[in-house]
Amino acid sequence: MNNKVLIKLKVPDLDDTYDVFIPINRKIGNVIELLNKSLGELTKGVYQGTKRQNLYNKYTGNRYNNNSLVVDTDIRNGTHVILI
Repeated sequence: MNNKVLIKLKVPDLDDTYDVFIPINRKIGNVIELLNKSLGELTKGVYQGTKRQNLYNKYTGNRYNNNSLVVDTDIRNGTHVILI
């Protein structure tokens, strides 16, 4: 799994946290779309994400640029991120 990292994803809208593998060669914006789709399926349509959402580092509060590749950010295995 060298092309993915395992993150802790906090979703305040669902008041829950998930362990999720994300691809390192995709842009953050694409990852957000994948997460929204997966969360929608997981919650049987209860969760409906938007394109206006962003990923934030839980500890620094920094927002990840939607055009950045995951591999070019500080997201590594075990990174805690928030989707809002």
